[in-house]
Amino acid sequence: MLPERHEILRRGTIEVRGRLPWSSNATFLARVCLEGAGCDAVYKPLRGERPLWDFPRKLYRREVAAYELSEALSWGIVPFTVEVEDAPLGEGSLQEFIDAELEQHYFTLYDDRALHDQLRTICAFDVIANNTDRKSGHCLLDRNGKVWAIDNGLSFHREFKLRTVIWEFAGEPLPASVVDSLATLVDHGLPASLDRLLDLHEREAVVARARALLDAGTFPTDPTGRRYPWPLV
Repeated sequence: MLPERHEILRRGTIEVRGRLPWSSNATFLARVCLEGAGCDAVYKPLRGERPLWDFPRKLYRREVAAYELSEALSWGIVPFTVEVEDAPLGEGSLQEFIDAELEQHYFTLYDDRALHDQLRTICAFDVIANNTDRKSGHCLLDRNGKVWAIDNGLSFHREFKLRTVIWEFAGEPLPASVVDSLATLVDHGLPASLDRLLDLHEREAVVARARALLDAGTFPTDPTGRRYPWPLV
């Protein structure tokens, strides 16, 4: 029996196929193979990261942390992501490649009301993860109608730095499914898998933001009108 896709990404041999365009850090399309099976992935090596004054090195670990948080919340909105060491360009993250409709992005997806519940979940996720760079193009619609949230490396700062294009739900009550997930996270805390990916203050800040959002009961508003990333798409 051929290995499943997640097992391929965990243990497979990585071949870099080429660099993906329009990324501020070096990001590569890779083919990962294991025991006669293979799948495509997005590879973000530490070597390709540009230093930032307000984030520590190893942003790729925040990509992994975003996946782990998404799973802890039972939201499944971040593609499967693992940390790799034995890779062509050294340590980094490896994320399942999403076969998406690339002409679509948040601003076009919002026009479809059937997708609003998925977009609300991503909105809540970004508040909890403190995403500083949720551009419209970071919301991908796959061929089955599922919306994924990618490019989560600039997240989890202990200081409030939220920047996102998703403000259309501001002031709305949180959906019951979001409330239930937040309550579970606040009651039980973060999974142990995040201990090595984020420092103590960052982990405590995640729970504090989840509690604050739960207490508010509504999606946040931006009275300044400035909490947008650039470029927007």
